[in-house]
Amino acid sequence: MGRWEPNARGRLEKAAIELYIERGYEQTTVAEIAKRAGLTERTFFRHFADKREVLFWGSGTLRDHLVNAVAAVPDSAAPIDVIAGAVESIGAIFRERHESARQRHTVIAANAELRERELIKLASLSAALADALRRRGVTDPAASLAAEAGIAVFKIAFERWIGDPGEPDMSQIVRESFDELKAVAAGR
Repeated sequence: MGRWEPNARGRLEKAAIELYIERGYEQTTVAEIAKRAGLTERTFFRHFADKREVLFWGSGTLRDHLVNAVAAVPDSAAPIDVIAGAVESIGAIFRERHESARQRHTVIAANAELRERELIKLASLSAALADALRRRGVTDPAASLAAEAGIAVFKIAFERWIGDPGEPDMSQIVRESFDELKAVAAGR
């Protein structure tokens, strides 16, 4: 090992994704990830519980961002508009991460276990959004429906965003997707 360098977590994440793409998720070991990052396995486990967590460590931050965004919307807003605003605000988080998000998605799409974990993450985000709406006084089924619709829009907008080879504005894609949802719901 050379001298200490900053951003061990970022280096481990970059090394892991490179290896997952080159060799496949299942064929990549923690030892190989640590070696590529110029770190030890011990350092890897200080940052991640296992090699899968490299792809999902930001889920808590995303959940907290969404919940805080729901709380920040004026009380007069309709539940679906509250969720739309929260999901649209995610665009700022992803603005500088287009290529890494695309690579992460490629790795997850190629592995059934990871796709399942991604669905669990999305269900967790939906539950957090529904709870945030309930704290605002929205009752069920409206809270659950708005939250589930919001996560469906997020999923579709995210896939559109990563599929665009340019530098698209994710917030704009989310806005357009919510407009489409509202048009579909209105029978247009």
